[in-house]
Amino acid sequence: MAGRAARLVLLAGAAALASGSQGDREPVYRDCVLKCEEQNCSGGALKHFRSRQPIYMSLAGWTCRDDCKYECMWVTVGLYLQEGHKVPQFHGKWPFSRFLFFQEPASAVASFLNGLASLVMLCRYRTFVPVSSPMYHTCVAFAWVSLNAWFWSTVFHTRDTDLTEKMDYFCASTVILHSIYLCCVRTVGLQHPAVLSAFRALLLLMLTAHVSYLSLIRFDYGYNLVANVAIGLVNVVWWLAWCLWNQRRLPHVRKCVVVVLLLQGLSLLELLDFPPLFWVLDAHAIWHISTIPVHVLFFSFLEDDSLYLLKESEAKFKQD
Repeated sequence: MAGRAARLVLLAGAAALASGSQGDREPVYRDCVLKCEEQNCSGGALKHFRSRQPIYMSLAGWTCRDDCKYECMWVTVGLYLQEGHKVPQFHGKWPFSRFLFFQEPASAVASFLNGLASLVMLCRYRTFVPVSSPMYHTCVAFAWVSLNAWFWSTVFHTRDTDLTEKMDYFCASTVILHSIYLCCVRTVGLQHPAVLSAFRALLLLMLTAHVSYLSLIRFDYGYNLVANVAIGLVNVVWWLAWCLWNQRRLPHVRKCVVVVLLLQGLSLLELLDFPPLFWVLDAHAIWHISTIPVHVLFFSFLEDDSLYLLKESEAKFKQD
């Protein structure tokens, strides 16, 4: 839900710095990369590199130049630490110790676990909630949208490229918009289908325009940040207002209130920007880990609410 907006705030900030952080501006880093590429990334040396590179690295898209940047990053970090300086960032990111082909192992594993939690709860939802429930298809669609977003988050943290970065951003935005759509269905759409259809068309238009602008015109990190914070706030306020309005009549909405408040509180972890512990665990990875139980709680709310709506619609049908 809103936690994805908080995540986009940090990603946008990091990406804005990606073209030049302290570490990659260092002459020792640039000279190291240049020398490494000259020695290893052309002619016979390149063939030798490719012959000894593990197949999983080549399949993940790790090139000779990428390896040079990785090795030179640690050379630079070592010099900084030797001289008593703080650890610098490189291309907008802290230095992470690569594991196999995982560029950011902790965040990649945590993203995978978030996706797994969503999948488990989707299976549970489909098991316990009949298809006849008014919210069934909307909730299932939201689960698949979330799964897709966590898939691309896992891919992005495994291998950061222009494509994986954009897919991570776009899928995160889609989750927030779909959460707003989910809220609209629950609060307005069940009683006013025409309003829901118009709102759905508006959200699709917004998503199409957003992705088209960032893909075809200019990938503007500042605009992306403002857009996602704005829709994230709408998402939070709408869900929270509906929950507080109905908490006495619908006790299960307290789960939704807890989810919204937890996501807002946990998003503060994104403000704790520190070098990775053991070169693996940074604030972003901790945030990813902390959101796993939140997804379980939100899907539990959706399950309770869908069963309530089913019971309500069956009661009305019997009266008619």
